[in-house]
Amino acid sequence: MSGIARRLYRGEVDVDFVGRKKLWYTLSAILLVISIAGLVFNGLNLGVEFKGGSVFSFKAPTANIEQVRATFTDAGAHQVIAQTTQNGWRVTTESLPADQVTKMQKAVSTEFKLPVDQVNLQVIGASWGGQVANKAVIGLIVFMLAIILYLTMAFEWKMALAAVVALLHDLVITAGVYAWSGFEVTPATLLGFLTILGYSLYDAVVVFDMIKEVTAKIGRTSKITYTEAANNALNHTLIRSLNTTLVAILPVAAILFIGTTLFGAGTLKDLSLSLFVGMLVGTYSSLCVATPLLVTLKEREPLYTEIAKRIAAHGGGSGVKTVRQPVTAGASNGAATVAGGASGGTSTVTGRAPSAGDKRRKK
Repeated sequence: MSGIARRLYRGEVDVDFVGRKKLWYTLSAILLVISIAGLVFNGLNLGVEFKGGSVFSFKAPTANIEQVRATFTDAGAHQVIAQTTQNGWRVTTESLPADQVTKMQKAVSTEFKLPVDQVNLQVIGASWGGQVANKAVIGLIVFMLAIILYLTMAFEWKMALAAVVALLHDLVITAGVYAWSGFEVTPATLLGFLTILGYSLYDAVVVFDMIKEVTAKIGRTSKITYTEAANNALNHTLIRSLNTTLVAILPVAAILFIGTTLFGAGTLKDLSLSLFVGMLVGTYSSLCVATPLLVTLKEREPLYTEIAKRIAAHGGGSGVKTVRQPVTAGASNGAATVAGGASGGTSTVTGRAPSAGDKRRKK
């Protein structure tokens, strides 16, 4: 195990996430601008379930994707999407009139030596896709309202606002990846979008719960600001967030990169891309968007503003250190954060020189 990986596992890495909030805000703004540009100029490649079309299914074990696509293109289809499934080939085209459908079926029959009746047709209207999209939007709105209500009751409204902003951030960037990559948006994609919302919310709740615990006992005489306490809490949950993401993303990456290239995973590709991008962006937003935004909101409160001004007046820092200790029985990690006024098993030091009374007690 490399040095950085070993330190990360032991909790010995102290990253100033909150102190670099301008960097994270700038990076997120760039990603959002790129994503929105992709949505505006390229748009989403909506699947047949949303815009309507004709779907042909047949079995041709010896065929390849170029051969299948060329067969339909030569017969007059313009928007051809060919996919392999467990039951054979699934080819989607634009909505075709009856004579064109017959022409496609005959072309497939001739090219792949199949009876015409084994080239099945399914016609999907755009109205069905509109119903799916409307239900997805309703589900998203209900999900967001439930998040706001839950986080407001369990934590506070500022945490709820930070979490919702992070979720919208994740959705826009994931949608932007679809717009630039040209991946087809299907009902499976919408399912993936809703799934990454739950994943991102879980990560944010874990971080917020630790922040709430660490900042619970900060008072007017505290020697640590809300920013420093929140950053300490974030570092305590860092290894958990990274481990959760790594464990979850490995099977998704296998489906996306191995399944779609070697086994033709079909609709799983639409689901796996949204999950893969959403998990990465969700972990980033929990650490670098939700928490810095929460700190920005909280530091405007009179109590934390007063603490920050008092500490800045006494030298521009709280003198708080992070003391690294060896892992012992009962310890949750190999680092003990020393922060005045913070809870959660932390101890308070002032950074002052020992007084005469301290020396007598030591003797």
